[in-house]
Amino acid sequence: MSRMKRILLIGTGGTIASEMTEGGLTPELTTEQLLSQVPAISGICGVDCVQLLNLDSTNITPGHWQMMARCVQTRYEEYDGFVITHGTDTMAYTAAALSYLIQGSPKPIVLTGAQKPIGFDSTDSKVNLMDAFRCAAEDLPGVSIVFNSRVILGTRAKKTRSKSFQAFSSINYPDLGVLRDGVLLRYIRQECGTAPVFYDRLDTKVALLKLVPGVGRGLADYLLERNDALIIESFGVGGLPEDSGLYNCVRDAMSAGKTVVLTTQVENEGSDLGVYHVGHALKNELGVLEAYDMTTEAVVAKLMWILGQTRRREEVARLFYTPVAQDILWPAG
Repeated sequence: MSRMKRILLIGTGGTIASEMTEGGLTPELTTEQLLSQVPAISGICGVDCVQLLNLDSTNITPGHWQMMARCVQTRYEEYDGFVITHGTDTMAYTAAALSYLIQGSPKPIVLTGAQKPIGFDSTDSKVNLMDAFRCAAEDLPGVSIVFNSRVILGTRAKKTRSKSFQAFSSINYPDLGVLRDGVLLRYIRQECGTAPVFYDRLDTKVALLKLVPGVGRGLADYLLERNDALIIESFGVGGLPEDSGLYNCVRDAMSAGKTVVLTTQVENEGSDLGVYHVGHALKNELGVLEAYDMTTEAVVAKLMWILGQTRRREEVARLFYTPVAQDILWPAG
């Protein structure tokens, strides 16, 4: 008979751990209290608990991502898998960040949460928590989000519904699997190493600018003065308005050693800067980085990770276009 797996539950707060207060829903429950609400988990695996944080995920910062990664690293050899309970609003950012801070893990690192608190009658908390532990006890390498019976790669997740139980979508990549009647049906097994590679440095001076019609260069100049990198969420397959001054802004910033990435506001199918005149020169003359089919969440986290390792332009570009956990599939160039 096979040994029962040992899983570490790491609590960070979120709706799943919230209770109603005079000021609205607030994370207050501990990991032990969450676990006591779903006693059937004891039949899946042995569980130990760590209460790392108790925050609404709106308050999660890159420093908290580093805390989570260190928590997994210091206990990695003791456990067969990890479940992190987390608020849904920034869970996709955290999943992407952990995919860069913990690379190639052969053990599951599963994030889950809920749209309704575990104490509510109509909650999705209990099913999500059960499913997360089922996945953490399986051969499911790397970082993933388990939510509403779906398993989504950490670098491909995006919150696409603010209230529905089906909160997350997998962008430009298939689900890793689904859960049916308590059984994981795995479609894709992530590649992994024999042991994870942990990183601990992030450069948080990464800004994001969403273009709107009629935008000028003033806001981009402001952001670039105060940050090491700027991600521009452009329209469609990508480009910059020609009379906005943004082209010259990007050229000047790159000459000053800043990193600029062009991505798209469109959730599905990605960017392709070479298609239209408004994007062609950016790619072929300035050499801005292009996000292709990456999510914005992954671009933000990946740039923070890369700039935490190096500032050399050629190395930044090489790392950006090197796939990590299937975060980018389109070829560069």
